[in-house]
Amino acid sequence: QVQLVESGGGLVQAGGSLRLSCRASRSIFSRNGMAWYRQIPGKQRELVASISSSGGRNYADSVNGRFTISLDDVENTAYLQMNSLTPEDTAVYYCYAETVVNVEGAKVKFWGQGTQVTVSS
Repeated sequence: QVQLVESGGGLVQAGGSLRLSCRASRSIFSRNGMAWYRQIPGKQRELVASISSSGGRNYADSVNGRFTISLDDVENTAYLQMNSLTPEDTAVYYCYAETVVNVEGAKVKFWGQGTQVTVSS
């Protein structure tokens, strides 16, 4: 099992910045990559950013150029730097990781508990 613990959420004014952290209980990000999702009440959880084990990064169009995903393999911690925040970024942000558990490719998925980000106008 892997526990993922997010931190860094909060209330910020539009145009401001926040940095979210996701600490894993053991090494998983360096071999499997990870992703950040967000969810607004009543809506589906959406992918915000992902980073692969080789360092490749992908971003949702809505955050591209404003958000940056990164990893600290030594600390087993992932980050999401969020700049130029807008009220539309208000959501609960979740970190996500998965690992392959057998030769058939079955995966186990891990989610953090979520951290609230609120951007005021």
